[in-house]
Amino acid sequence: MMTIDYAKPSRVRLRFPIIVAIIATLGILALHHREWVETYIAAWGTIGTIFISLVILLIWFTIFSGLSKKTRLRGLVAFFSIAILAGVFLRFAVRVDGTVSGVGMPRLAWKWSPRVGEGLGKLDIAASAAADLSHTTPTDFPQFLGPYRTNALHDLPLATDWTKQPPKLLWRQPIGLGWGSFAVVGNYAVTQEQRGQSELTVCYDALTGKPLWEHAHDDVRFVEWQGGDGPRSTPTIDGGRVYVMGATGLLDCLDGKTGNAIWSHDVLAESKSNNISFGKSCSPLVTEDLVIVTGGNGGPSLLAYHKSDGSPAWIAGDRTSAYASPVVATLAGVQQVITINGASAAAFALADGKPLWFYDWPGMMPKVSQPVPIDSSRVLLSCGYGIGAVVLRIEPSGDAQRAAAVWNNRYLKTKLSNVVIKDHFVYGLDDAILTCLDLDTGKRQWRGENYGFGQLLLIDDKILIQAETGEVVLMQVDPTKPIELTRFQAIEGKTWNNPALSGHRLLVRNDHEAACYELP
Repeated sequence: MMTIDYAKPSRVRLRFPIIVAIIATLGILALHHREWVETYIAAWGTIGTIFISLVILLIWFTIFSGLSKKTRLRGLVAFFSIAILAGVFLRFAVRVDGTVSGVGMPRLAWKWSPRVGEGLGKLDIAASAAADLSHTTPTDFPQFLGPYRTNALHDLPLATDWTKQPPKLLWRQPIGLGWGSFAVVGNYAVTQEQRGQSELTVCYDALTGKPLWEHAHDDVRFVEWQGGDGPRSTPTIDGGRVYVMGATGLLDCLDGKTGNAIWSHDVLAESKSNNISFGKSCSPLVTEDLVIVTGGNGGPSLLAYHKSDGSPAWIAGDRTSAYASPVVATLAGVQQVITINGASAAAFALADGKPLWFYDWPGMMPKVSQPVPIDSSRVLLSCGYGIGAVVLRIEPSGDAQRAAAVWNNRYLKTKLSNVVIKDHFVYGLDDAILTCLDLDTGKRQWRGENYGFGQLLLIDDKILIQAETGEVVLMQVDPTKPIELTRFQAIEGKTWNNPALSGHRLLVRNDHEAACYELP
């Protein structure tokens, strides 16, 4: 006699995966809505949360789901088949081509698509091209962050409605890879770029964009997928000469008329140190008769050369350098050079490199932002990656000095950006969001819009923002609230480079194009 099995099928246990999905969703929402969580942590935390949740659900499906063995086997075969196919696809069809933005998420591209900067070829330089960088003008922008390396310009009136009075495009064209800015003297603009395997310093006609000369280091290319390949620093123009630091540590003094080398140093090789992770990024500090640059991994922290002939002047410090450029200031009555190291800040006497003060600033995450002297006794330091900002007071201490924190907080996490100071307030991009703090107390005045990991430039009572998207924005300086005046799209794509403003000529660039506009 035929018997029928009336046993109930196993009950699928759905409560657990629902709980996992709810917890993961709440965790992701918390990552993106808690102010203290920086964007790169939120982005990678989201990926990590999804991955861990999938692993947990896979274990549940395999062991605890209550599904039949046949269903579980089919599900596992399907899952691993898809995973293997996806892995093969990513391995052979996709490559990482830098990052999407300062958040740090990889930019994926087809392997057969051209890389950023490919196909530019050699520069077309006319045989009759000539430049003269010895004649200066009051509106020159001859180095990183402007005439005095203060990230501020004065007596430069600007129209505040670029819709009614749009900026005039003088030129816009492709450019080689590079993350530095332009240095401008007269009608000449100098920058660094990577073309193929050659690291170049190029002088352009600022009015037309035509190249006038180039200096090349062949077979020199710094490769780094997160920041991007190519040089990082901004040239310094002084006395008709151009001083430039390459991403691999090559320091050149070039003739401003021809681009020919006057003297050169391989800073890292000569100091027996290795390069830092994201490449040499310091823009040479030229002051009095010295050219000063930072060192490499394991020190020295600073190296000074005589600018006339490149002969060594002094070496100072033994800490691994960071990515900021040295700054000269007079603090507590002593002229000094301030530098940012991987886990500290320090200052040395300009005359001979004698140590003056040291401030332990823990956290080996990349420190990129410039130290900013506030007055005759205070200096502001800022960084991203959860470290934030600190104001130091510098005081005499025997034959040296000591640095003590006035305040520190996490309200100004600048990461790739530099700040500007007006009166008693500092304005900067706190993890990409424009923020104003009281310099005396560290109290946050306001937090405004997200401009990405861009750059700022103070112009009288206005702030010019080079947004990460390539837009240029003009803000009114106001410690009570953010006031955006106007904006326009200057270039396209991820833009971390600082803008250069010479008179009303605004020069902007990123890793694949450059442009010059006449601001109204």
